[in-house]
Amino acid sequence: MRLIQQVLEIGFGILSLTGLSFYIWQTIAVQRFFQRPKLPPLNPAPPVTILVPVCGLEAGAWENWLSLCQQDYSNYNVLFGVRELSDPAVPLLKQLVQTYPYLVRWYHCPEILGVNYKISNLLQLRQYANGQIIVFVDSDIRVTPDYLATVIAPLQNPQLGVVTCGYFDHRPRGLGAALAALGRCLDFIPSILIARMLDGGLKFAVGPTIAVRSQVLTQTGAMELAKNRIGDDYRLGYEAAAAGYGVELSTYVLHNDCGADSLATVFEREVRWARGIRFNRGSQYYGIGFTFGTVYSLGLVLISGAPWTVAILGIVWGIRFLQAWTCCQTMNSEKLWAWIWVLPLRDGLSFLIWLVGCFGRKVHWRGRELELEPGGYLVEKQGFDY
Repeated sequence: MRLIQQVLEIGFGILSLTGLSFYIWQTIAVQRFFQRPKLPPLNPAPPVTILVPVCGLEAGAWENWLSLCQQDYSNYNVLFGVRELSDPAVPLLKQLVQTYPYLVRWYHCPEILGVNYKISNLLQLRQYANGQIIVFVDSDIRVTPDYLATVIAPLQNPQLGVVTCGYFDHRPRGLGAALAALGRCLDFIPSILIARMLDGGLKFAVGPTIAVRSQVLTQTGAMELAKNRIGDDYRLGYEAAAAGYGVELSTYVLHNDCGADSLATVFEREVRWARGIRFNRGSQYYGIGFTFGTVYSLGLVLISGAPWTVAILGIVWGIRFLQAWTCCQTMNSEKLWAWIWVLPLRDGLSFLIWLVGCFGRKVHWRGRELELEPGGYLVEKQGFDY
């Protein structure tokens, strides 16, 4: 029995230290990346088309969409697409077109071109786009007037084909929204930066904004390749990188309003993401298991209780809170820091979601039940409505 305890102590001790090292690495990566000087805007300003797939009305939809129409950029338009004319968003979209008749259009996109309805919508919208740069935008983000100019600025480098953005709710109003925001701010974005360092640049795209050269979409056929897959954002960046184009993360961090997300909603969504990462990135997914230093240090204390394990617990948690503070300060999210007291719950939830993501193939997505196949392909299960 004593031998088993010693083995567990050694194992949890090593895992605690690997997690500690990861927190330090994340802290350094975040500081270095977001302290870079801001790039000047593109001059001359190339034509840009923003494509927004819409399904239903989310919290703050009008304010979100207005923000897209109030950009300090001279040469762009915004196209919205809905799958059904009965969508509750249609009256609001009509009002938006009346408000900005020379800037905004909405289109009925009824065809189902693949299992991924979002990409199906975007494939139909794209035929109306005339921009040299296409910006895919989720319908639940709110941006500042400098958003568009900032996001596309890295494309002044002719070797770059795609720019993507991190995102989180900067002002969560409930526990579920706060847990989601902490996960994205403290873990998701820093982990993207670590991947960027390890791979010598990003090899994928993420999140609710992806700016891509129109010629890259045509050359790679990435949208067609994504229409039956999970992680369409990942696929768009992956195919561009495979074709020799650079993929970059913008220093602009989006505000993503999580509204009144419940804990169950957050759990279901993040399990879908976890399984999507596993099917898209394969064995790399399991490496995430070495990053949960706070969880392992707590386990170490529970197994042993020796003074040295308590010291490790204190050091790991101290560095974790320092990493969290650095992320919140660097990404201008002081209001998220008010929720830092739920960080232990967030870390425990992240570990649980990673474990669940190690197994299973089913994902739930907007009322549909889908199954994952190798390569991230989606298979529709019967009996579920969109």
